Formats: sequence, C-alpha cells, structure tokens
Amino acid sequence: MKKRGFGEGRWNGFGGKVDKGESVEDATIREMKEEAGITVTDIVQHGVLDFRFAEDESEVLEVHIFKATRYTGSIKETDEMRPKWFSLSDIPYKDMWPDDQFWVPLFLEGKCFVGAFLFGPNDTVLENTLQTTVCEKLD
Repeated sequence: MKKRGFGEGRWNGFGGKVDKGESVEDATIREMKEEAGITVTDIVQHGVLDFRFAEDESEVLEVHIFKATRYTGSIKETDEMRPKWFSLSDIPYKDMWPDDQFWVPLFLEGKCFVGAFLFGPNDTVLENTLQTTVCEKLD
C-alpha cells in the first residue's frame, strides 16, 4: 500500500526514479531496499510500460517491471509502503491503478510485455496498447 506521494492509497509495486549515473537495475535493487527493507537478487525484466496523462500528454512515465527470484532480509513497512502478500485469487485490482488489470496477469504468467496507457479524468484508461514480446527484446 502506497502511503505517500504519487499513487498514495493504492496497492502498487515498489519503485521510483533512477538516480543520475544509476542503471534501471541498480535503481530497482535500491528502491526495494528503501521501500520494503529487503535486498533483491537475480532480477529479471518482464515489461516496459509508458504512461501518459491527458492533461499533459507530453510527459511520459517509463516504467520497467522486474521479477526478483530471491531476496534477503525481512519485508517490513516503511514510510513509503506497507507491503502485503495476496493470493492470486485475491489480488485487489479495484484498489490498484486501473492499468494493472491488463498487465499484471501477463506478469504472473511469466510473460514479457511492452505497452502504453493514456489516463484521463479520475485515472480512467482512455487508450492502451499492450503486447507480449520475447523477454530479451523489451526496448
């Protein structure tokens, strides 16, 4: 559960911005440590999604989706997030970003994907493109 900032009040994946001189993979590892208190290893990229908002379509948020196959440490609540495990049948899509219903099932099936979403008022998905791809070709 995102506790502050962009996405506050929604079940959301861990993440943030890439710092100067940092790779996307390094940022993923850092954000997991900061937001969940764990050190992830063996991360594999499964998706790249672009998000735009109708009020300013020129701004694009490029989001990279990773799966971690291992981690060390204990998952804990931080100032940013309150982690919680859900069974596959209980994923709270209604309390998540509306685009999640499209790509999370692909991720859970182990598929790789690329896509784009345009959000309108009240975070309604106005447009979307989403396609599966070979995992090595996510750019």
